[in-house]
Amino acid sequence: MKTFSPKPQDLTHNWYIVDASDVVLGRLASQIANVLRGKTKPTYAPHADSGDFVVVINASKFVTTGNKDSKNLYRHSGFPGGLRAASYSELRDKDPERVIKSAVKGMMPKNKLSAVQLKRLRVFPGEDYPYQAQKPVKLEIAKINQQAK
Repeated sequence: MKTFSPKPQDLTHNWYIVDASDVVLGRLASQIANVLRGKTKPTYAPHADSGDFVVVINASKFVTTGNKDSKNLYRHSGFPGGLRAASYSELRDKDPERVIKSAVKGMMPKNKLSAVQLKRLRVFPGEDYPYQAQKPVKLEIAKINQQAK
C-alpha cells in the first residue's frame, strides 16, 4: 500500500475560533499549534501545509500556573543595550497577542513551513473579531481545573 501524500488541490483551510478565557497558556498554545499544523486532520503530512486558520478571542484572560507571572519575555533591538524585558503579568494587560504568539511559536517546528502556518493565527484581546464572514467553528479547550490566581 502506498503512503498518502496530499497534493495542493487536496488541502483545505478551515477556520476555528478559540475562547482563551480561563485557559492555561501552555495548553492553549499546544492545541493551537496542532490545529495550525494540521495534525488534527486525517490527511496530515509534515511536509504539506494542511493547517487551518485559528482566531483567538479574549486573549487577555488566559491563565498562567505556578510562578509564571514573574517570567519575562525578552526582545532585542539589535543595538548595544537594546535588551528589553516585560513580565507576563504586564503583557497580559498591555499586549496579550505577543504572549500567545510567542507561546505558539515555541511549540511549532523550527522551519520555513511553520512561518507560513503562524501567519494563520489571529489574536484579539476582547470579544470582537472581524472574521464572522468565514463562519469559524468553535474549538473547545479544557478550562483550568484549579483556582485561578
